[in-house]
Amino acid sequence: MTRLRCDRAPAWASLQNAFETQGRRFDLREAFAADPQRFAHFSQQAPYVFGDLSKNLIDTATMQLLLELAEQCGVAAHRDAMFAGAAINNTEQRAVWHVLLRTPANAPTDSALEAQELDHVHSTLDAMLAYAEQVRADDAITDIVNIGIGGSDLGPQMAVLALQAFAHPHKRFHFVSNVDGHELASTLARLQPANTLFLIASKTFTTIETMTNAASAKAWFISHGGTDIARHFAALTTNVAAAKDFGIDTTFGFWDWVGGRYSLWSAIGLPIAMAIGATGFREFLNGAHAMDGHFRSAPLAGNLPVRMGLLDIWYRNFHHFSSRSVAPYHSALRRLPAYLQQLEMESNGKRVDAHGETLPFGTSPVPWGEPGTNGQHAYFQMLHQGTDVVPVEFVAVKNARHTLKGHHDLLLANVLAQAQALMQGQSDSGGHKHFPGNRPSTMLVLEDLTPAALGALIALQEHRVFVSGALWGINSFDQWGVELGKVLAKDIAPRMRSGDGSGLDGSTAGLLQMLRQP
Repeated sequence: MTRLRCDRAPAWASLQNAFETQGRRFDLREAFAADPQRFAHFSQQAPYVFGDLSKNLIDTATMQLLLELAEQCGVAAHRDAMFAGAAINNTEQRAVWHVLLRTPANAPTDSALEAQELDHVHSTLDAMLAYAEQVRADDAITDIVNIGIGGSDLGPQMAVLALQAFAHPHKRFHFVSNVDGHELASTLARLQPANTLFLIASKTFTTIETMTNAASAKAWFISHGGTDIARHFAALTTNVAAAKDFGIDTTFGFWDWVGGRYSLWSAIGLPIAMAIGATGFREFLNGAHAMDGHFRSAPLAGNLPVRMGLLDIWYRNFHHFSSRSVAPYHSALRRLPAYLQQLEMESNGKRVDAHGETLPFGTSPVPWGEPGTNGQHAYFQMLHQGTDVVPVEFVAVKNARHTLKGHHDLLLANVLAQAQALMQGQSDSGGHKHFPGNRPSTMLVLEDLTPAALGALIALQEHRVFVSGALWGINSFDQWGVELGKVLAKDIAPRMRSGDGSGLDGSTAGLLQMLRQP
């Protein structure tokens, strides 16, 4: 399939002209005054997620040009190729089929291959959920430790925290990812072998950080009187033989068309299923599938992931905004910014297009943030009065799952006020209390933070990243940038013991010796 890169499409020059003539001087306050229906024009309901884009630096004409750009670059065709299982991950010649993981078993399929793979997906899902229910019913297991890194940690950890209101009341979940032994040691100090289940999450069962932590967990388990490794360890891997050698009998695999940052829908989501149960996990998948249907079938002009992805292009390549702050106004979503960092930066943090040609424009912005209202008392000063404009993405949840009087109304009042303040600003001739305003934000609203709503929210973000990557003409589904440092670490690790600095640059050799000194 041939894609037209965004800067080579006719609409690109039109967008450059629109930015220079109008976009550079666009004022949100004037836009709202001129169009009483602006909120309705730039907001929409998608499955489980309401998106208000009206406080962004964009008008109808510019959005139309962006939609033309999407059409000229074949975003819809690229999307359809993903859903059809085409090998759109061209550097690894792999399909990108994580959407199949949340497709119902009885859904119509477009090919024999899709039907076959869907059968495999549901066979694994059924087995995984049966095991999750078995563990949930086992009163002897009180603590579940997920050992993984990257997508094998960030997604499950984020989701388990987000859905704490639905979690099993007598199970505690721990997530260990860092090879820094302080993390594992502090976790193990709170556990008893007889009451602990370890989940080793590594597709190949060779990831150095994960396997180092797994070996140390196994050594701790044995040295502290643990017996029956097969009962207290399970593996989320395709390397069944290596897991067997480790002493693990219970394994759940997944497929090479599942990228790590898209894997929480697969067996990697086992800790989520153990937390919220089989029914809750299926609701989680259903919410994502509903958003898939919206992305797949809604016209581009009324397609929330498409509209958000186009807005990302407008900000990154025309306004040259290099980051986006993510501010979830719900404490249970506190790991969402970290999860989105991997999703976006590992997907779209590329300097060449899918053909290896160096790009002449910026790609992935840097998503970062903290939950509100904590962020207001930390970095919001810079958002309101700093020299850089940083678009903000607020996430609000309409209904609370606690009964503490007054708290949720105050929380929602704060998120509304922050978006309002960013836009309106405040005049002060003295300067110190001057807020320039006209600072953009998006508001995503969930009715309730349920498994289905969280699934839809995550799928929305996945597809939004897909859209911007498709327009930039890059392969959003490989991650070669992760590899070089890992290769070099394998060379340096034995040098930490031997002290051999030969062949190293002066800085690395000097630091090696300094770190080895008693």
